[in-house]
Amino acid sequence: MASLSPHLTDSAVSIVALDDQAIGRAQALANRLALSLTALQPEATQLWLSEQGLALKVPEFKQAFSIDFSSGKYDHRRKFGGGRGQPLARAVGLKQGQSPSVIDATAGFARDAFVLASLGCEVTMIEQNRIMSLLIEDALIRAADDAAIAEIAACMKLYQGNAIALLAEGKLQADVIYLDPMYPGRDKSALVKKEMQLLHQLVGADIDSGELLAIAREKAGKRVVVKRPKGAEFVGEKKPAASVQSKNTRFDIYPTR
Repeated sequence: MASLSPHLTDSAVSIVALDDQAIGRAQALANRLALSLTALQPEATQLWLSEQGLALKVPEFKQAFSIDFSSGKYDHRRKFGGGRGQPLARAVGLKQGQSPSVIDATAGFARDAFVLASLGCEVTMIEQNRIMSLLIEDALIRAADDAAIAEIAACMKLYQGNAIALLAEGKLQADVIYLDPMYPGRDKSALVKKEMQLLHQLVGADIDSGELLAIAREKAGKRVVVKRPKGAEFVGEKKPAASVQSKNTRFDIYPTR
């Protein structure tokens, strides 16, 4: 499998309007990010804007990457993921009559955030990478116009920035802080492998999960939940108070300090 070029950052990206209807928005985004508005360039990393929304096109992959809460894995997990009985929901403390507020401090593709919002949680997402943040922002805009999921999207808020710094400020508060530190994808699906490879390149190596766990335990109202591969070491070598297991994943639960 091809590997991404190193140091993929927003400064290395240009913006393309794929249709006339997207020109105005593409120019506004280019101005906002101080990036270039260019034509299609097959060998360049570009943000594509069209009537369908925003997508990231990386030369190493044929497929452009986007986030669409109304289809694919998002829609499938909303409909068939197991509701409040699924491991993620049990780990964050979802019970009958109880829908804790959640800060997802490592939003990524926002799949778990969307699941939690669909189950009734108010979810605050933090995403450090500017490009990933833009993809989530675009997905929220489109979801707000979709009657089937607009109510879910209204329960999701997004902040772009460093999670450790934002949590330390104390302005963001929730019952649960949810962490999904970066780890190599183990899914056999080629698409998931590509998504994880892209996320690794955008987000970078996991070098601060121990520090993030520490600040999360100080700031969470009730608990911190950390998603890990089944059999993986504990973050920061800190043993959790409890864990919820699924087939390939473990949700470690830490009390607040």
